[in-house]
Amino acid sequence: MIPMANLTLIYGMRLLPEGEVAEIHDATLKLVNGHEAHVTMHVLEGSREQIERQLKQSLDAFFDFYPEI
Repeated sequence: MIPMANLTLIYGMRLLPEGEVAEIHDATLKLVNGHEAHVTMHVLEGSREQIERQLKQSLDAFFDFYPEI
């Protein structure tokens, strides 16, 4: 297996009372080469335990898209 270069994972989190969010937009990243990239924002709602479980599942699913890493 060919070793991969080090990677950068970009994420953000904020807890707000349920029902407070009116809109969510993608985050825009400016890359060193001058291009832009976008990060899709996701919403998880529920109790602390439910949010933690959903977050873990989402993280596992994210890395399933990249089996080479």
